[in-house]
Amino acid sequence: MRKRNNITNPLIEKILEYVYILVGSAVVAVAFNLFLLPNRVASGGVSGISTILHATLGWQPAYVQWSLNIPLFIAGVLLLGKQFGVKTLVGTAFLPFVVYLTHDMAPATNDPLLGALFGGIGVGIGLGIVFRGRASTGGTDLAAQIIHKYTGLSLGTCVILIDGLIVLTAAFVFDLERALYALIALFVTSKTIDFVQVGFGNSKMAMIITNKEEEVREAILHKIDRGVTKLHAYGGYTEQERPVFMCVVAQSEFTKLKQLVKTIDPSAFVVVMDAAEVLGEGFKRA
Repeated sequence: MRKRNNITNPLIEKILEYVYILVGSAVVAVAFNLFLLPNRVASGGVSGISTILHATLGWQPAYVQWSLNIPLFIAGVLLLGKQFGVKTLVGTAFLPFVVYLTHDMAPATNDPLLGALFGGIGVGIGLGIVFRGRASTGGTDLAAQIIHKYTGLSLGTCVILIDGLIVLTAAFVFDLERALYALIALFVTSKTIDFVQVGFGNSKMAMIITNKEEEVREAILHKIDRGVTKLHAYGGYTEQERPVFMCVVAQSEFTKLKQLVKTIDPSAFVVVMDAAEVLGEGFKRA
């Protein structure tokens, strides 16, 4: 039975990665056709280039995206590995395919501001899902993955840095106003990507310095049912050892934690921070 689980889990993981890629690519493609393309919002990347060429030369965006993605896909295989390249090939081919299938869809809005906002959200959601599958849809999304790997910059920041050049081109081809709408879409996309990757900060991390160590520790362990880590620290003024408790609780448990500490030791020093993502026992699994 143990052997079967060892085989099944990686297989399910691999299937889920490809599901993420297909679903995310489809979301990006539909958002592109519903919001960005009809409003001429060239929010960077290969899709932005295809928007410009569609408006000026009448070229089908799906064909432009396929043709431009080929050299970038080759770069992905060379720099990110063959396995990454296989998954990226799926996104690279599938996204333009969905763009082609949905190119006759009626625009969701003819307001360029709404198009930029909701197009940016849609593209950000789609790219965030694809990145969760540890892949890319090709184009500058793939370039963002490469820069992210070698620099440690967030994926959202990488997308902005690369795609800004496309927005400048759009400013010359269309007008400054359309470029400003594209910048709005880019900003919304980057924030949405980070949200999909990390999520809301719905957990709190508390650092507690108290003279009633045992009472506070027992309260956290048994009344809130959360783990607690004891850190060894030294007071900067007294130079005496002052243990610090580190505890992560859900948003709904934070008020209870605060009240417990205040009741046990009114003079306790508590520092609270948002924990954007928590992995482990009692929280999300990796």
